[in-house]
This record gives sequence, C-alpha cells and structure tokens, in this order.
Amino acid sequence: MKTVHRTFLFILSLMLTNCASPAPAIFTPVATDTAIPTQTSTPEPLTLGAGFRFSTYGINGNPGPEYWLSVGEQMSARFPESHPETIWIVGEFYGGGKTYLSFNAETEDPNVVSGYVDMNKQTLDLFDQNGFKVWLQVEPANADMITLIDLVMNQYKHHPSVLGFGVDVEWYKSDGSPLGTPITDEEAEAWVKAIRAHNPNYWLFLKHWQTEFMPPTYRDGIVFIDDGQQYESFEEIVNEFSAWGEHFAPAPVGFQYGYQSDQIWWKELQDPPSDIGNALLENIPNTTSLFWVDFTIKEIFPP
Repeated sequence: MKTVHRTFLFILSLMLTNCASPAPAIFTPVATDTAIPTQTSTPEPLTLGAGFRFSTYGINGNPGPEYWLSVGEQMSARFPESHPETIWIVGEFYGGGKTYLSFNAETEDPNVVSGYVDMNKQTLDLFDQNGFKVWLQVEPANADMITLIDLVMNQYKHHPSVLGFGVDVEWYKSDGSPLGTPITDEEAEAWVKAIRAHNPNYWLFLKHWQTEFMPPTYRDGIVFIDDGQQYESFEEIVNEFSAWGEHFAPAPVGFQYGYQSDQIWWKELQDPPSDIGNALLENIPNTTSLFWVDFTIKEIFPP
C-alpha cells in the first residue's frame, strides 16, 4: 500500500456551515450522559452511497449547505442506484492529544474540547430533507472513544440522515503524525456496541490505508474505508483498492479518492469521480461507499 503523509498544519476553522463563528472555546468539563451498550446484531444491509468527504481544513472557504447538497447529488447521479452520501467530520485533530468537536460538547474528558456553536445543524437538516446518508467522523487523538461516540450521537442521532459513526484511525492515539494506532478486535466490538446503543441500525466505519491497522478478525457492523493516495497511475489505484476490498470481503468497504498527490494522472480522465468509481465497482463487489475528497472538490464541482 502507498503510505500517506499529511504534512500540512491542522488549522481549525470555526467557519459555520452557514457563516463564520467566534474563536473556539474550551468548556469547563462536566459530566455527560452515556448510552448503555446492547448486544450486537447485524444492522440493515447497506446500499451504494456516493458523495464526498467534508472537513473545515480540506477546502479553502466553505461554500455553504446548498453547495454540499449539490455536490452530493451530482456525485450520486454518476452511479445508478446510489444515494448521496457524505463523510462529515465533526471531530478534528487538535494537537496535544486532543480532538475538537464542532458543537457544544460538555464532558469530563480533558482530551475533548469544543466551541459554543453547532457548525453542522443546518447542513444536516438539509441532508435530512434530501435523502442523504451521513457518516459522522472523528479524528479522536487520545479522547476516550466511548465518550466521543456518546457525545456525537446524542447531539445528532435525531437526524434521519445519520448512517453511523466513523473513526479516522490515522489520528487514533496519534503522537501528532498521521499514522495512528492499530485497532484491536475488542476495541472494535466495544465501539460497535456503543453505537448500536443509540440505534441498532447504525454502522461503524474505520478508515486507514493499511490493513494492519484494522481489527484482525472482528467484522460485525463495520465498513472498512481506504483513504490511500500517492498512486502513480489509474491502474495502480484500482489494483491497490481491489486488494483492500478482497482482504475484508465479504465485509463492506469504501474508498476516499481525488487527492492532489494523484491529480497528475486523474486530471487526464474524462470524468475522474465517475471513471475511478466505476472501475472500483467493477472490480470490488463489496464496495458500498465512494467519496471524493474535499481537498480538490472545487476543481471537480465548481461552486
């Protein structure tokens, strides 16, 4: 697999999905409600979703909710039988072992900080109204994972668009470099149970580009997302992603693509999101999610 080195600084933007907001504020820790875990049982099967990944740092200037609605619909239209789907990052790596949540979160965990304003509500409301499916992702650092799951799901589980919870393993117990810590079977099972305590049909996704960072054997209720980059050709990305899909089959898999490091070859394609995505669907039958990354999204989907 190709190794990803994200070397840019994580500058946390507090730009609201609708408008700018004040500088981030760290709340005085207080207790938070915790859902009671339930026994696992496989949720409803996934159908194909196609859309994009969103973060406050991945795009220069947030065009707002209507833009993201349009991008999701345009991406989904490229793949018959798909619905619009997004990875919406609500917890970003903050440095110092902390994660920053883009809504008011009250918790005793010293590794969780947040601001005053919910930066996601209006966009999620719009997604609810237009048939989107939404993954709420965190870059957890050293924050307690069950706490993060409960904070995020308590905030947003009333949105019918929410499909589940996602973890970028690159930033799990990270020392500041985008590599992370491998997930054990026991951790994966505990996270799935915590998510299903909020809704038995919720899924968990785990994201990395190396299979060694995924749980060795636990598969129940998990989608495995590959976010590899720095491929030399169209053929190489299809081959590498195909190996990922085969490794986890029959479990569902998803793919994040469109990075700047691969633009040298994908810019020559007639329709990069469609051409790459259809090649993956043809070669990886357990694919359930396709996401274009926000780092180059304005080039493919101009505001």
